[in-house]
Amino acid sequence: MKINADFTRPALIHSEQEPWVPSPMPGVDRRMLDRIGEEVARATSIVRYAPNSSFSAHTHGGGEEFIVLDGVFEDETGAFPAGTYVRNPPGSSHTPGSTEGCTIFVKLWQFAPDDGLQFSKDMHAEAQPVGDDRSVAVLHEDARERVTYTEAAPHAAFEVSDRGGIELLVLDGTLSDDTRTLHCGSWLRLPDGVPFAGVCGPEGARVWMKTGHLIDAAAPTP
Repeated sequence: MKINADFTRPALIHSEQEPWVPSPMPGVDRRMLDRIGEEVARATSIVRYAPNSSFSAHTHGGGEEFIVLDGVFEDETGAFPAGTYVRNPPGSSHTPGSTEGCTIFVKLWQFAPDDGLQFSKDMHAEAQPVGDDRSVAVLHEDARERVTYTEAAPHAAFEVSDRGGIELLVLDGTLSDDTRTLHCGSWLRLPDGVPFAGVCGPEGARVWMKTGHLIDAAAPTP
């Protein structure tokens, strides 16, 4: 399966307008944003767990990172409420599920092989003021990529020119440039060399973003 698999081209999906697709596990549905592969895949998805649902135990051969969008996500390491950012490195394993139900934004098979960091962070609590119109949390940064969370004020400029590609998910509010308006649930991926120059709407915006990671994008090795 290939979905938005050409990383040299821009991709935009307004995820809240997309249908839910059942996963192999009852009560777990997905909206696929990009994907190379079948069940073992380099994938970016929105995943919804119904109350008292779970996914079977599995090991992350290529790592996993996710944001809890709503509800509470649970596994053997703890319970993670909405607003939590989690990284599970290659070789980690768990049995994910949710008692009350939850929705997460998740990326699979996109870690460097030697990335062994495992942690969770409260994104809002990590955010620090930057200038007069935003707070920013650096969730993860290494030589390959930078992951951030931004809370921007109404009408604040939102400009990104980082090399290596740009990927962002609007968590709340709106964000517009000359050609498109992104709202809650909108996912945008821009290839290396393509900047983003936008402005937040009258309600401001909360945005998760990753940069630098698309140069070596590849499918998982079985």
